[in-house]
Amino acid sequence: TIFTSFLAAIAAISLVVGGIGIMNIMLVSVIERTREIGIRKALGATPKTIRGQFLVEAITLTLFGGIIGIIFGGFVSYVIVNAAGWALTFSWTAVVLALGFSTLVGVFFGWYPAMKASKLDPIAALSYE
Repeated sequence: TIFTSFLAAIAAISLVVGGIGIMNIMLVSVIERTREIGIRKALGATPKTIRGQFLVEAITLTLFGGIIGIIFGGFVSYVIVNAAGWALTFSWTAVVLALGFSTLVGVFFGWYPAMKASKLDPIAALSYE
C-alpha cells in the first residue's frame, strides 16, 4: 500500500510538472501567434473557434507525449523483464488510462492559454509586433 501510494504521488507530481510545461508552451504559442489570431478574429472567427484551435493543439501535444511515454515505458519494461526472467503481461486498460489522463492534462492545462487567445482584441492583436 505504501509503495502504491508513493508511485501515485510521483505520478501526480509528474503530471502537474508536465502540465505546467504544456501551459507555458501554449502561452508562448499564443504570444508568438498574436497577429494570426487577430487576422482570424478580424475575418470572423468566433472566440469558441480560437479556443477550440488552441485546445486541440494542447491535446495533440499531450497525446504525442503520452504515446512516447507509453512506448518508452514498454521498452524499458521489456528490457527489465527479459533481464530478470519474469513473465511480461500487457494491459490495454493501462494504455487507455494513460492516454485518457494525457488528454485530461492537455485540456486542463491548455484551457487558460486557449481562453487568453480567444479574448484577444482583434485590433490590438493586429497591431502587435
